[in-house]
Amino acid sequence: MPFAQEKTLSTLSTSKAFTRLSMLLAGAGLAAAAWAAEPAPKDTTAANPLGGKAAPAAAAKAAPGQPRQITWEELVPKDWDPAKEFKGMDLSALDDGDPRANELLMKMQEVSNNAPTNPAMNGTEIKIPGFIVPLEEAKGEVTEFLLVPYFGACIHTPPPPANQILHVVPQKGAKFRAMDTVWVTGKLQTLRNDSMMGVSGYHVSAATVTKYTGGSK
Repeated sequence: MPFAQEKTLSTLSTSKAFTRLSMLLAGAGLAAAAWAAEPAPKDTTAANPLGGKAAPAAAAKAAPGQPRQITWEELVPKDWDPAKEFKGMDLSALDDGDPRANELLMKMQEVSNNAPTNPAMNGTEIKIPGFIVPLEEAKGEVTEFLLVPYFGACIHTPPPPANQILHVVPQKGAKFRAMDTVWVTGKLQTLRNDSMMGVSGYHVSAATVTKYTGGSK
């Protein structure tokens, strides 16, 4: 079933703009937050992805010929501060109907869509868990999708920053549905892609897409 495209900014009321702006800011904050892949997803939100624990100590190097399990935090440059341009702003100071609300929203969206990737990750064979946002399907299988770090992203809530979205093309179709939680294994590339569901800063040619069962299995 095709996904409905998001309403344009021009059709958003100011109150909806405030709501969406807050969600974008939360998503940008998530990009700089640390979290681990365990336990299995439960009551996930933008602030509580895949269990929302603090990130573990730096992961050990993968065995030769094996992909390295990474966290979403590693995809974000350490010096990137998405809220830098918005510090000190008081949203409550904007009256209902103030055009600055939509202007601020558009600026935040631009920052999010242009979130920088981590060049050190380019070409790395990785394994990462996340939620599926289907882009293309054939014969009941997903043939192209976005992988996102928390439930509802790009579908029920605005997309996370581009450096927190992976554009995934599996080597063969995967029998999963929207917001199913999976492990994706494959070569990571710092390659931007624009889709109707969100802007991704990374691409993965996935060797495998398997059900997330907790842990690293």
